[in-house]
Amino acid sequence: MMWGVVGYCAGGAVLLYALYKWVIPGAVQYHGGLALVWHDVIVEWILDTLTQSTRPQRLLAAVQKKATRGDPRSVVKTIDEFCNHNEWAMNVGDEKGCILDSVVSEANPACVLELGTYCGYSTVRIASLLPPHAKLITLEFNPDYAAIARQVIAWAGVGDKVQLVEGESGEWIPNLKEKFGVKTFDLVFLDHWKDRYLPDTKLIEECGLLRKGSILLADNVICPGTPDYLEYVRNSPRYKSQYFKSHLEYTKAEDGLEKSVFLG
Repeated sequence: MMWGVVGYCAGGAVLLYALYKWVIPGAVQYHGGLALVWHDVIVEWILDTLTQSTRPQRLLAAVQKKATRGDPRSVVKTIDEFCNHNEWAMNVGDEKGCILDSVVSEANPACVLELGTYCGYSTVRIASLLPPHAKLITLEFNPDYAAIARQVIAWAGVGDKVQLVEGESGEWIPNLKEKFGVKTFDLVFLDHWKDRYLPDTKLIEECGLLRKGSILLADNVICPGTPDYLEYVRNSPRYKSQYFKSHLEYTKAEDGLEKSVFLG
């Protein structure tokens, strides 16, 4: 009788593990909304509870354990492996990251603004491709994320090119010229709260932070989606926009990046 109960419990545990590890992730990977609920709400809560740590802390631990210090590509690769094989995280990701790399390399920017640092993944990707003496200002609202990002950026060895600023984008954008001596940005990467894409873009315009040829590159324009932002940049005579179809980070659900060149 006892062995029957033990076997029943063991079988239940195996079934639950299979559901958690393979069945549910496989079922949601083609549906962006379900994938976000599963990975970014349910799984994160389960792992935070079980480990008494946060996802950014676990990501940092993986970087410090496996990535080569001072090698940004090693840091990026380690985070991608962590997100593909351990747990999902809301970075731009490996697939869209290649598009980001291409835009940065083509633009060869001297001054970059990133809205939404999270754990520093895209910050490291961008900074590693910047020319000498270039500057990247990255804004992060969440102080816990910022604390992790600083360590990831330092581990990658790109801290000399990065200025991480904590606070709300709407409060910082009007002060960037005065605080950092910025005239205009060659590239702006938007990857923060999706409902802030459009108001922050308009604020950047009003503050004179764009020049003719400046590039806005926006992530997650399909999933979770930024319909008001897309309508604006695609219909405004001030921009020439192009959509790069891809997938939501570390899934098979459609997402993409919108590249918008400011025409003045």
